[in-house]
Parts: sequence; C-alpha cells; structure tokens
Amino acid sequence: MFAYLSDIWDNICSIVSYITPIDILDIIFLSAILFFCIKLMRETRAEQLIKGIAFFAIVLFVLDQLGFKVMGIVAETFFNIGILVIIIMFQPELRRILERVGRTKMTKMPFLEGNNVSEDDAKTINAINSISKACENLSRTMTGALIVIEQQTKLGEQIETGTIIDAVPSAELFGNIFVPNTPLHDGAVIIRDGMIHAAACYLPKPAKEELVPKELGTRHRAAIGISEVSDAIVVVVSEETGVISVAENGELTRNFSGATLKQYLTERLIHSSSETQKKSKSNKQHRPAEKTKEGKK
Repeated sequence: MFAYLSDIWDNICSIVSYITPIDILDIIFLSAILFFCIKLMRETRAEQLIKGIAFFAIVLFVLDQLGFKVMGIVAETFFNIGILVIIIMFQPELRRILERVGRTKMTKMPFLEGNNVSEDDAKTINAINSISKACENLSRTMTGALIVIEQQTKLGEQIETGTIIDAVPSAELFGNIFVPNTPLHDGAVIIRDGMIHAAACYLPKPAKEELVPKELGTRHRAAIGISEVSDAIVVVVSEETGVISVAENGELTRNFSGATLKQYLTERLIHSSSETQKKSKSNKQHRPAEKTKEGKK
C-alpha cells in the first residue's frame, strides 16, 4: 500500500516538475474565458443546449469504448462537425459575446480622454437632472416614457427611424414629447452627447422575448432589446403603474424613484469626477434591488 501511494506521489511530482509559469497562465486564461462564457449563457437557451450536447457526447464516447462500431462512426462524425453545429446553434449567444467584447470602453481611460471632459460632464449632468425630474413627473401622472442614453455603441439604425431634434434636455421638453396622442410620443427618445438627439425611434425586440414576463409591456421589451445589443442605458416609465425602470446589459431593474434614478445615472455616466464616484459608492445601499435578468424576475 505504501509503495502504491509512493508511486502516485512520484507521478504527481513528475507532472508538476514539467509545469512552467506559462502553463499556469495558460490555465488561468482558459478558466477565465470558460467562466465568462458560462456567465453569459446562464439562464438562457444555450445553457440547456450545452447540457444536451455534453450528455450526447458522453453517451457516444461510452458506446464507442464498448466496441459499438456504428456508434463509433457516428461519434467521430459528430465531433468532426461539432464546431460548425455549435456556431450555428449558438449564433445569438456568440454574437452577444462578440458585441460585449467590442464595447470595451478603452476610450474612457484617463490617458485617452480629451481636454473637454468637464464640458461633456456638464452636459451629461444636465441630461441626468432633466431625465430624473421628468421621469418623476411622468411617473406621478402615469405617462409612459422610453429614454435611451447612448454610450459607446452608436445607435444610428434606431435614430434613422425617428425624428431628429438636437435639443437641450429639460423636464418640460420630455413632458411635451411624451404627451399621449402627440406625433413624437410613440417610440423612444435617444440621448447623444448629453443632448436629445432624436425622438419617436423604434427599438429592436429582445432576443429571448418569450422569457420576458407577460406583465411587461412594449416599452419594457424594447428597453431590454436595445440594451442587449448595445451598451445604452434605457429608462422606462410604465403608463399602467407609473413604475420607473432601467434596462442595462439585458437586465431590467425596477422601482426607481427620481432620486435613486439620478444617483444610478450619475454613477454610470459621470467618469471624470472622483468625488461623485466616491459619493455614489457610499450610497449604494439606497439602490433598488429588484432585477429582471433577460426579462426574468
């Protein structure tokens, strides 16, 4: 028994002796990539497909080892075309992964920012204040609203479906835009560079629309949809309940007030003020906690 354990230990030591720092980094990077992919695919159709493929692969492997010739041929064919099949089946998920990678905000690093940061922040702060006040007023009167704040991903396709305004944001202007039965109330307002760039814009539906709770209306679905394919922050006011919600990265956070909405947007959009960031961190406990991931509660 002792000799057997000694042999195992010697084998382990022999294997470890061949491991280099590059091998360790290789394992760490691979683990990080797998963790990132699993995190993106949780609670989606891809998770169930991966389980099914893994089960099918294990069954084929076992049958092949037991000497089933036909099943061995099937298994070999399956693994030869497996990569192509996965790409076709997981096309929406792979597209989402690549879009998120492409939205890495390199230009917002301090050494890459321009000299007009304070001017940009002043416009953004005015937009945040106007949006927060307008949503509070619209919530009180149960007037529906959909406001998209563009960031790195440009929303040219959606802007083309609407009407160009290019106006300075104000609570009164938002109130006029979203008055029911007016020409611009149906659709989304898109904020670009701190300005109301366009109104009455149409947004895409969610990729997993069947997972969105039925009680959520068209505005909430559109908000989730555009947040899935861009890094935009989308503010929604329900005309049925007056509840203020925010969609970001395919997740819907509900039950904001005017104050908590202002705090949330400030934390997300203001990058140059360290004092603002510190204040936002110290007040995180006031953030709403109810989230809807991929439209799920």
